[in-house]
Amino acid sequence: MLQFFRNMFKTKLGLALALVFLGLIALAFASADVSSTGTFGGVAGGDRVAVVGDQKIGTSDLIRAANNGLDRVRQDRPTITMQTFVAEKGLEQVLDALIDRFSLKGFAEKYGIRAGANLVNSEIRTIPAFRGPDGNFSETAYRQVLAQQRITDAQARDDLGTSLLSQQVFMPASFGATVPQKLAYRYAQLFKERRQGTIALLPSAAYAPKGPVSDSTLKAFYDSNRALFVRPERRVIRFATFDAAALGDRVNPTDAEIAARYERDKAQYAASETRNFTQIIVPTEAAAKSIRQRVEGGASLEAVAREAGLRAAPVTEVDRKALAGQASEAVAKAYFSAARGSVAQPARSSLGWHVARIDSVNSKPARTLAQVRGEIEDALRTEKRSTGLANLAIEIEDQISDGATLSEIAEERGLELTTTQPALADGRIYRSPNETLPAILAPALSTAFQMEEEEPEIAPLAGGQDYLVYEVSDITPAATAPFGEIKEVVAQSWRQAEGMKAAQAAADRILKKVRSGTTLAAALAAEKVALPSPDAVNLTREQLAAERERRIPPPLALLFSMAEGTTKKLEGPNKAGFYVVNLADVTMDNLAKDDPLIAQARTQMGPLLGDEFAKQLSFAMRDELGVERNQSAIDAVRKQLLGEN
Repeated sequence: MLQFFRNMFKTKLGLALALVFLGLIALAFASADVSSTGTFGGVAGGDRVAVVGDQKIGTSDLIRAANNGLDRVRQDRPTITMQTFVAEKGLEQVLDALIDRFSLKGFAEKYGIRAGANLVNSEIRTIPAFRGPDGNFSETAYRQVLAQQRITDAQARDDLGTSLLSQQVFMPASFGATVPQKLAYRYAQLFKERRQGTIALLPSAAYAPKGPVSDSTLKAFYDSNRALFVRPERRVIRFATFDAAALGDRVNPTDAEIAARYERDKAQYAASETRNFTQIIVPTEAAAKSIRQRVEGGASLEAVAREAGLRAAPVTEVDRKALAGQASEAVAKAYFSAARGSVAQPARSSLGWHVARIDSVNSKPARTLAQVRGEIEDALRTEKRSTGLANLAIEIEDQISDGATLSEIAEERGLELTTTQPALADGRIYRSPNETLPAILAPALSTAFQMEEEEPEIAPLAGGQDYLVYEVSDITPAATAPFGEIKEVVAQSWRQAEGMKAAQAAADRILKKVRSGTTLAAALAAEKVALPSPDAVNLTREQLAAERERRIPPPLALLFSMAEGTTKKLEGPNKAGFYVVNLADVTMDNLAKDDPLIAQARTQMGPLLGDEFAKQLSFAMRDELGVERNQSAIDAVRKQLLGEN
């Protein structure tokens, strides 16, 4: 065979085939180079964003983690968009978390730390969300929770396994961390530190351009800052509600149903008698007879009982059958054969001999069907209303499963459909932030923002006496608003951005003057715009700590982190401007060796030190395994999440 190829390659045809073959090989290598080696540090290009040791983090892993991260943030901020999430460094945080996760798994595998299938199974069985009505693990509940969270069984087990590895690795590193006494003393002493300084605000509005601006300038600003002008996702919801009124005549019981219920509960309507009595139980028949004779002779039963060191106990609303079960048939016969006001003949039970005074007799005559018809009718109507409403909900749910539309259901059931205005995920009406969706939609709002269009759902409302059937009739995804529609908004943002640039330049001028010997007041006065008066600050850290329940303003936090005699600038929130913070003086009071603040400091700093140990261990894992990032793949994921592909 080899000789055949040698001979063939000696011919012109064989030489041509060889050249074609070599060309195909070259093309294959070139293709492989484009798809696999266009990297840095050996990280393959298109399908992985990082490599931890020999573990690859794929682009799909990062996309899924970013979407899950956005869902978690939406629990507190329902209207946040992916654009805002990415702009707030959410993607970087998610990638760091993935790298830490893969580092932990690689480290655990390297050193033989395991979380086996049996351990994961036992952990799953202890999670309350996976338990059924009987309190035991339910496979159905487990699958339902996974479906709600949009994760697979394999992903759930992987997450739990990683969590168990984390406990085995990080708990020993962080548990029981303690702070030395001297360090705790220095930390506690900081509470006695007093700082005096000045905080000045340079508002961006004061420096913003006031004149007209060209469309070309605004369009360039718009193109460079599209994420600023993203309109959040909004949805239109159509819904109807129904209660027992939708059942019509089905809730009215028939004569046959009323008669059957009367027959079933006939004992309840038969003649009955209950008695109230006061009794004493004694050990012997002679004692019981003696008590009865004394009471019949005019003595008080209570007084006779006290003389004997006993207590006469009152018993109310007891019928004969109940008394026979509680005491004995002999006692019931004696009590229910005695006349009202008399003392019954002594009778024996397992407790002893009973003697009682019959205080009252309550007799109820038998009631006919005609007499209790209204009572039975009301009870049946209530039952039929409850079961009928539940059955109606099941019927509608079956219709939905069979593909019926909300309009078809509403028409068949005579329900009135209501269509909302476009709304945001937090329930506010889009473009009318002071208006909200009807309160009746509140229980379904979260689900409504996860549904596809025109896929009806049904949900019980509070108390189960009303039901809501609804659908999303229109979805407008989050997207950058067209320039022509928001030109004025773009102009405001441009002026604010330009004002921020000018305010930053002004802050730099003021810092330069102060650092060269000019007072802060003089440097502020030299500015050619009207500025608000600076605020003087004179506070201790203890006073600052007392305000921790409220958010400490960033410039005040900066003041307590600066060196004495320094001046710094700080960008204000929401592009409000720049702060100039000047720290003039720092004084420190002494702290007694037994001051309670020292013990508090050790208690508070222990967990913080443990967290730091765990974090440093995480960094060490990264260093040991080696981490390489593929920035081109990360950028591609970012573009895909932002819809820029």
